[in-house]
Amino acid sequence: MAQAGKGRLNYRCPSCFMRDIDIDMFYDKEKDEYYCLRCQYRGDEKNVLEKNELARFRYGMIGRRITIEDYGD
Repeated sequence: MAQAGKGRLNYRCPSCFMRDIDIDMFYDKEKDEYYCLRCQYRGDEKNVLEKNELARFRYGMIGRRITIEDYGD
């Protein structure tokens, strides 16, 4: 098996991140894909970015304090 290394950018594994586990993915130059050692997720850069957008949607309001007035009628 080829020696793996970190990719150009440190992408988080979307599958693990949706379960609140912050794991960086590794990059395989021969296959031109990213993979996770923990959950066996594999995907090219486009696929990883699409899945990470779903995680950003999940945490989109994390920096905002929600109060009862936000839900007032």
